[in-house]
Amino acid sequence: SQNNAKVAVLGASGGIGQPLSLLLKNSPLVSRLSLYDIAHTPGVAADLSHIETRASVKGFLGPEQLPECLKGCDVVVIPAGVPRKPGMTRDDLFNTNASIVATLTSACAKHCPEAMICIISNPVNSTIPITSEVFKKHGVYNPKRIFGVTTLDIVRANTFVAELKGLDPARVSVPVIGGHAGKTIIPLISQCTPKVDFPQDQLQKLTGRIQEAGTEVVQAKAGAGSATLSMAYAGARFVFSLVDAMNGKEGVVECAFVQSQETESPYFSTPLLLGKNGIEKNLGIGKITPFEEKMVAEAMSELKASIKKGEEFAKNFK
Repeated sequence: SQNNAKVAVLGASGGIGQPLSLLLKNSPLVSRLSLYDIAHTPGVAADLSHIETRASVKGFLGPEQLPECLKGCDVVVIPAGVPRKPGMTRDDLFNTNASIVATLTSACAKHCPEAMICIISNPVNSTIPITSEVFKKHGVYNPKRIFGVTTLDIVRANTFVAELKGLDPARVSVPVIGGHAGKTIIPLISQCTPKVDFPQDQLQKLTGRIQEAGTEVVQAKAGAGSATLSMAYAGARFVFSLVDAMNGKEGVVECAFVQSQETESPYFSTPLLLGKNGIEKNLGIGKITPFEEKMVAEAMSELKASIKKGEEFAKNFK
């Protein structure tokens, strides 16, 4: 299967979808790119198809073309949904994005049940439980193949630590565990490679910045959207890691929000060893500091509530 990944992007015309599709088109790992949205996809596909890389690009428009878009896909990435505006939490997007994700993942369960499903649509803490419940309904649930993409939290943590320590950000690696909203985002600075130390007040400030970095972008864009370019980069990074692992590359590790037995929360993000069939092994939380332990404990009630909200929504979704 070397370098022949067939990837679909659902929500390909949006703020994340377009730059994400560009990055995927630019990769030698991708042989076929299927772009789906409810508007503008023929234009986006035509535009990208002129790029001199080998991935073939096809645009699909509207629900009646979705089945054809998904047929034969190895990986499906879903950034579809509405973006945050100033003053909104990720949770404020719930009703709109929950319906979109339930509809799209239902089509995935029918037309490419074996594909790796990578969900970017917020709130991830609820859209992953929705995806799982939808796949269960269709009798094709495989928890090793459903991922909530939290990579942007890791990318931000790496960048901010590198800035403070004068390091090359490409060489910094901070695992970020928990969920993908506010205080459920738990950067494990104690497990950073290379090893870094911060005084407690600076550590608290840095942690807070990582947790609220999305809001930083929402405010800076002043009503014109949320993090789209950095999210596209992070989404592509996750897909490339996944495809590398599917191609047999050893030792590929990424954090993602997945079904989990690592804590009392039924879904939790931790470092995962990826393999040919998705999650090869959950590497767990590892050794953490009392400060980090406290953050994990404090995230639990919010995580569980978001998960329950997603599950309830999926149960009642027709």
